Amino acid sequence: MIQNDKGSINYRDEVVRKLIHLCSLSIPIIYYFVSKTTAIIILSIVSFVALVIDISRYFSPTAGKFFYSIFGFLLREHELDTGKKNLNGATYVLISAVLCVVIFPKILFITAFSILIISDSLAALIGRKYGRHKFLSKSLEGTLAFFVSAIIVVLFTPKVEGLFSEYLIGIIAAAIGAIVENISFGFADDNLSIPISIGLSMWLLYAILLPNLQLI
Repeated sequence: MIQNDKGSINYRDEVVRKLIHLCSLSIPIIYYFVSKTTAIIILSIVSFVALVIDISRYFSPTAGKFFYSIFGFLLREHELDTGKKNLNGATYVLISAVLCVVIFPKILFITAFSILIISDSLAALIGRKYGRHKFLSKSLEGTLAFFVSAIIVVLFTPKVEGLFSEYLIGIIAAAIGAIVENISFGFADDNLSIPISIGLSMWLLYAILLPNLQLI
C-alpha cells in the first residue's frame, strides 16, 4: 500500500480528523451570505485565537497538557515536533481562509476552499485505504479521488454566468490542485497551497478565457 498522508496517526483517527476538517466547509457556505469585510473580521478573530492556543502548547506545560488531552490523538508527527514548533492543520485552515478571502474574489474563494475541504479529505482517506500505485509523491488513487471529487465541487459551486468556459476553468484548476496536493508535503502545508494554487489558476484562466467577465 502507498502511504498517502505522510503522518503517524491510525486510519480511525484519520477519519475523525477529516470529519473535523469537513466542518470547515461552513466557511465558504457562510461567506456566500456575508460581505467580504464581515468574513475577514470573523475569520481573523477566530484565526488569532486558534493561533494563540496552538503556539501556547509549546511554551506552557499547562496549556500543552490540556491541548494534547483533547486533540493529541489527531496530530501528525510533524505537528508534534517541539523543535520546529509547527502549527496544526486546523490553524493552517483558518489562516488560509483569511488569506484567501483577502486575495480572491468571493466566487473563486468558494470554489477553491470547498475543494480544499472536500477533496483533500477524500484524497487522504481513499489514498490511505486503497492506494496501491505510486504517483509523484503519493498514490494515484488518492490523487484521482481528489480530482474527481473536485470536479463535482466545481459543478455545484456558484458561477458568474454559468458559462461552459467557467466549468472548464474550474476543472483545469481542480487538476492543478490535485497535483499540488500530491507534492506539497515537505514544501508547504497543503491547507495553504491547495486553495491558493486553485484560486490563482482560476483567476488567470478567467483573465485569459473570459476577460470581460466581472468576477464577484
